[in-house]
Amino acid sequence: MNAQDILKYGHGTLMGSIDGLKDDEWGISGVCGWWSCKDIVGHYGAFELVLVDVLSSFAGTPTDAATITRMGTMGSEGFNDYEAAQRKDRSWRENLDEYLAAYERSTELAAQISPEKWREVGTIPWYGAEYSLDDYVVYTYYGHKREHTGQIGIWRGSR
Repeated sequence: MNAQDILKYGHGTLMGSIDGLKDDEWGISGVCGWWSCKDIVGHYGAFELVLVDVLSSFAGTPTDAATITRMGTMGSEGFNDYEAAQRKDRSWRENLDEYLAAYERSTELAAQISPEKWREVGTIPWYGAEYSLDDYVVYTYYGHKREHTGQIGIWRGSR
């Protein structure tokens, strides 16, 4: 598996799902529960910052690990609620810019990690001892982007 390609394809799926959204469509709730497209992109920004923390540790790059620590402390639901609240007053553009900057950083870090390390089982025991870093990226990032971009597609198709 090529983890860098997986990151690229997940990103492309997200960007395709929001392509052409009008300014007044970004804030309409109901795309995923009460979340709007703006909220979903903010959610992806927060998750991409978690990935930066994870990949930094594998690339040997210093990080304060604040985002992943917050996720570990709060749990998924608490993390999602907290991060959504932090971004609720931002514009869609600010949320997208945060996501894009974090995505760019995660791809830079991903390129610094050897293919062998990506495949090595047991390197992320907090996710599951039987998993590798590339498993984590496929399930948590690519799969996650497919989930919410599918919801965006259904929402856009119903309008």
